[in-house]
Amino acid sequence: MEHEAAPRTHGLVIDWAARYDLLAWLFTHGRERQLRERIISLAGLRTGDAVLDIGCGTGTLAIAANRHVGAARSVCGIDASPSMIARAKRKAARAGVDAAFQVAVAERLPFPDAAFDLVLSTLMLHHLPRKTRHACAAEINRVLKPGGRVLAVDFGGSQRRGFLSHLHRHGHVKIEDIVRLLEEAGLRQIRQGAVGMNGLNFVLAEKSDIDSGETTRV
Repeated sequence: MEHEAAPRTHGLVIDWAARYDLLAWLFTHGRERQLRERIISLAGLRTGDAVLDIGCGTGTLAIAANRHVGAARSVCGIDASPSMIARAKRKAARAGVDAAFQVAVAERLPFPDAAFDLVLSTLMLHHLPRKTRHACAAEINRVLKPGGRVLAVDFGGSQRRGFLSHLHRHGHVKIEDIVRLLEEAGLRQIRQGAVGMNGLNFVLAEKSDIDSGETTRV
């Protein structure tokens, strides 16, 4: 399988897909499945949702989300690394899951306006410099349907040390900074808090339902 061409981005791109899943297992102390299910629960994933996973890595979360929504090709995963996307496609094929994966960058999402009910961003924002982070948030708002949600999960303090620290060259993203980022993009916070694993925090926000003037809470 030929890799798609790598797009230009100001974010950090991780190209060692073969080691990525092992690293995820080590990071979660073998509890990666529990973390995936926790993220899906926090997002309020619903049957039939159209889902976008930004910075999907090797596709593990997108594949799990696809099983929950129960509709073919309703989950898309994008990553700036061609090797990550190639591995994600292989994993989806082996799992018999019809999720769509493509090489793309967070600041230029290759999707039309109002295409998704839910956008996931897991351990991705800290790889983006500030300006690119704001462009990503604006793109999330653009591709969300009215009443759609975004769940952002990331490290939120100064406690991170050890074998993962060399990957996070753009630093930490505090939970209040994520809230501000999404609000400035036009998204309203529903709730925030600790994920309950490895110092991870989450922010769940929504796009205003312009048809009714109301917002849908999860």
